[in-house]
Amino acid sequence: MAKSDLTSWIEANEHRFTDISRQIWEKPELGYTESFASELQISTLQEAGFHIRTGIGDVATSFIAEYGSGHPIIGILGEFDALPGLSQEVSPAYQPLVQNGPGHGCGHNLLGTAGVEAVIALKDRMDAEKIKGTIRYYGCAAEELLSGKTFMARAGAFDDLDCALTWHPGSANTTSNVRFQALSAIEFYFSGVTAHAGSAPHLGRSALDAVELMNVGANYMREHVPDGTRIHYQITNGGMAPNIVPDNASVYYFLRGASRKQVDELQARLIKIAQGATMMTETSVRWEIKAGCYDTLPNLVLNEHMYLQTADAGQMEFTEEEESFAKSLCQTIAAVATETEKAGERKDNLLDSAFYHDLKQVGKSVGASTDVGDVSWITPVGQVTTTCAPRGVQVHTWQATASFGSTLGMKGMHHAAKIMALTAYDLLHNEDGVLDRAKAEFVESTKGFTYRAGIPDDVKPPGA
Repeated sequence: MAKSDLTSWIEANEHRFTDISRQIWEKPELGYTESFASELQISTLQEAGFHIRTGIGDVATSFIAEYGSGHPIIGILGEFDALPGLSQEVSPAYQPLVQNGPGHGCGHNLLGTAGVEAVIALKDRMDAEKIKGTIRYYGCAAEELLSGKTFMARAGAFDDLDCALTWHPGSANTTSNVRFQALSAIEFYFSGVTAHAGSAPHLGRSALDAVELMNVGANYMREHVPDGTRIHYQITNGGMAPNIVPDNASVYYFLRGASRKQVDELQARLIKIAQGATMMTETSVRWEIKAGCYDTLPNLVLNEHMYLQTADAGQMEFTEEEESFAKSLCQTIAAVATETEKAGERKDNLLDSAFYHDLKQVGKSVGASTDVGDVSWITPVGQVTTTCAPRGVQVHTWQATASFGSTLGMKGMHHAAKIMALTAYDLLHNEDGVLDRAKAEFVESTKGFTYRAGIPDDVKPPGA
């Protein structure tokens, strides 16, 4: 009866959390500036009786909400930052709410809110059944900048957890058995000598020349890196005007790889390329590491147990109106994206309500990254995605923003809240020894490993 009480509570209170998610979607905030979303979630959790700690890891908008006492300590991870330039109405046509404004194209308005929903539902059951243990919601800033949880981890925020659960909005219901890649974000700042580019170019030493030579070197390095490695860059300062030799220029790199070790090695090589560019241009360079997250370490015991909760969570259902919206939205997507999706097994419907636990994908390295990876090397982490958008819609697009603000996104959010709450309920009871088995798997997977943050100790969060 207890589990049905848990899902019934969520169903009876869906409107409250739909409203919270909608408010965050309507007021998107970029990483490290999420004051509205953070404060809204904090006030909701305080009203529910949670103890709040703020400024975790010196990040102003990160917080921990806690209820209960003693072990087990079960964490649920949440996020709430948006992406630049993805403002969009809930419409199958491109209609920005604010031209060039930010938008929730990764669904973090849903991601964090589901966590809040899950822990408040759990508290209701803990009170009713006098369940021992501690539940925590982690309000994590700046996931899109791949560093919010790293600063929290560096401060020891996850060290005493018995395990953690999380999820992500997607276009299918599935356990996350793949390994998201490790990443370093590093910005290089070159300094040279300014001069008139027409009358005295010989007196100048161009910082922009150094940036461009560095980029050439990085592009030649692409042939000699491990398969699956990703190198992205953006010139963040290219000088002031064509007729002024730029004395300052900068370039921002993302480096991805299958492991933290692989990315660290890539980073060392890239720094040598930057130093080589200074020798060719008689300039100087300094750099700042802005993110250094780990690859994710799936915990199959937790993932399987989250999958098993779908029997109690029930199956998602979609209306004809939602099916129509999905069809119209997918007509705006390039054919190559939808054809790629059709190559998989889930190809018969745009809105997928089934739930998948694909063990063929275990350990596969995929191109995306998340700072959840840091947490997964500190404590066992279980993770799922749920259907919040039609098949073929990719995150970080305006179509995703439209989906995540729609009833599709809200349904997927409530489904995720149920799965996390039901799983955490079993973990608090250590049902069938599931927590013991998850911890044993983690110990075996991390044998000989000691976590060390990929961001150096002297690098502080923005605003700290």
